[in-house]
Amino acid sequence: MAKTENGRPSVDMGSIRTLNSSHIEDESSLGSDSEINGFTSERQADRYGFIGGAQQYSEESAQDVPPEVLRQREVKWLDMLSHWDKWMIKRFNKVRLRCQKGIPPALRGRAWLYLSGGKVKREQNQGKFQELDNQPGDPKWLDVIEKDLHRQFPFHEMFVSRGGHGQQDLFRVLKAYTLYRPEEGYCQAQAPIAAVLLMHMPAEDAFWGLVQICEKYLPGYYSPGLEAIQLDGEILFALLRRVSPLAFRHLEKHKIDPILYMTEWFMCAFSRTLPWASVLRVWDMFLCDGVKIIFRVGLVLLKCTLGTREKLKTCQGLYETMELLRAIDPRYMQEGFLVREILEVPVTARDIDREHHSQIKRWKKNRGELNFKPAPRLHGARIIMLAEPPRRQDLQQNPTIVLEVPEPPQKLNKGKEERKSKKKRSIKKPPAIEEIPNPYPLPPALPPPSSSDPSLSSSDPPPPSSEPPAPPPYSSVTPETSPETETNSNHQQSAPPTDLPAAKESALQQSTQSLSSSEQDTYL
Repeated sequence: MAKTENGRPSVDMGSIRTLNSSHIEDESSLGSDSEINGFTSERQADRYGFIGGAQQYSEESAQDVPPEVLRQREVKWLDMLSHWDKWMIKRFNKVRLRCQKGIPPALRGRAWLYLSGGKVKREQNQGKFQELDNQPGDPKWLDVIEKDLHRQFPFHEMFVSRGGHGQQDLFRVLKAYTLYRPEEGYCQAQAPIAAVLLMHMPAEDAFWGLVQICEKYLPGYYSPGLEAIQLDGEILFALLRRVSPLAFRHLEKHKIDPILYMTEWFMCAFSRTLPWASVLRVWDMFLCDGVKIIFRVGLVLLKCTLGTREKLKTCQGLYETMELLRAIDPRYMQEGFLVREILEVPVTARDIDREHHSQIKRWKKNRGELNFKPAPRLHGARIIMLAEPPRRQDLQQNPTIVLEVPEPPQKLNKGKEERKSKKKRSIKKPPAIEEIPNPYPLPPALPPPSSSDPSLSSSDPPPPSSEPPAPPPYSSVTPETSPETETNSNHQQSAPPTDLPAAKESALQQSTQSLSSSEQDTYL
């Protein structure tokens, strides 16, 4: 006989995993056969990678962001990721605002990893995922995981083929978690969470993101008995009284337990309920502000679906109400409308904690102690970071794509640099030659020749020589020499050289010879 609690028949949660998984299987098995998957190659995928069917409202509900705005947001997010600890501690409100506007698609995977704390967790546990991946795993969980692989987003191009890289990575992540937390094992609602993460990041990052969601954001959701999800169902129902009293009274009148309509919403973080554009926006805010975003989304859907008397006229009983909640009007799930409504819901993390304490007291009064006591829930990225302060090296961004430059271009570059340095050296040498003093200073002016000397008469000029005169030998004689020595040196300069051939004279010698000839002209 079914027990009654709070005026509603209680649901036996001993087999809720099986009931929930069968519900997921019924809805997600469509299109999972290889026969249907064979036709997907002929269809065109949308911007999110879906080939049709499961996310039919993605294109209509998506908001187009101008490219220039998207580039500006990417630059801002790159700056935040480069100084993540400072932004989270000093300017977290700005981070929250940018998450509410939507994370740029090119940086969404990296931002999710930083927000959830998975980046720090991965750096502090280097090699842990590889170690778990190499282990065989528990056979009782491996069989269940393999059966669920083809049910996760079968119309997405990453998971459309059986045994493809998407399904292989999903199997690795889920198997590693069963080894990482053997007391929890595997829950079928974890598969959509891991699949969403794998669409945006590698398998190792997706594993640590799943660990953070299961331990920090939604602790106890996937544990045996699912007591945490039942408590959150009662919290959601209590908060609905304040947000939409009309919807609260309708559900209370027909004694509809929250676990009947909110289990898949909360355990899968609305990844199987909303259009994909709305899923991404909800996850951006969820990983930033915590589980209060999940509560707000549930309250918005209940309020929009059951919040007016006209809508309640179409659902007079439990069956009609459940059908309406399973097929929510797409208008209420569009990206722009849903995000605006979420931000306007007056529910804070303090409200959730206060209601959580009161529901635990009621649980202990009616059912006794909890069988599984999870770790306390952390509300958002900033609380997670303050609870586990990271090291500076844990937040360093490592490039995911490394381009190896071939060696030959490097050698050519070195050769070019050497040639440039040689040219610079050769250019610097000529100024050193210019600094050499002239070894042939001009002598002082001579007195006019006497008329008694017949060889220096103006009427008989000397005949021009066919060869240029040789340079005079360097002499240390000062200008104050006698007239005889000067006349002797002039006669020596006029004599042609006998020891050097004229054809092999250097440019310097020619210049000095021309200088000496000019000296002779001045002497004359």
